[in-house]
Amino acid sequence: MEFESCDASVVRSIKQREFLNAWLHAAAKHRPLPLVDDFQPNRVGDELADMMGYDVIGEGDSARFLITQSGATLSATYGNDHLKPAERTNRYLDDAVGPERYARVATLYRACLKHKRPAYSISTVQDEDNKDVSYERLLLPFGRGHTVEQIVGSYKSISIEGGFKVKNLMGLRPKAVPVILVRAIIDRDFVPSTASRQLSDEVIELG
Repeated sequence: MEFESCDASVVRSIKQREFLNAWLHAAAKHRPLPLVDDFQPNRVGDELADMMGYDVIGEGDSARFLITQSGATLSATYGNDHLKPAERTNRYLDDAVGPERYARVATLYRACLKHKRPAYSISTVQDEDNKDVSYERLLLPFGRGHTVEQIVGSYKSISIEGGFKVKNLMGLRPKAVPVILVRAIIDRDFVPSTASRQLSDEVIELG
């Protein structure tokens, strides 16, 4: 699937919209890339469980993504919650998720590097109880000049079928092969929106 050129209206999650707005505010101070120190969304501490942070090591297709922040919910989603918190960081994303799962997501991270703009995707996957889950990923680039040095990621799992099991949701099993619905680079003018979210965040079972 090709990447679409979109504005902020493509992002469904209200919180991810807030993150995107904070990124755009920071980018207005430093172009073309904002500094990560200028990224100050409201109540970010409440969202850390659904966030990841990366240092970008290298450039272009050879770049790797060193995990500096690993949210607890994300660790459960990829089946890494058995690791101690200190063991979930300071390792590369490709090592953390394995080559097969990395191949599914690497395109989005590399698009974020190439365009130096936020990248967004929506995929659907089934949990262990066959419930359909929408998995929304927003990647925000930061750096100096024209070089992306860090990426901050926000990840939201939601379902219109009610509570679902997040454990190993994106694991290596047939039901966990995501079907990509949206791939977007957010490079159009920002259009604020007060539209209600089409899908509501649901209760997540961590078991």
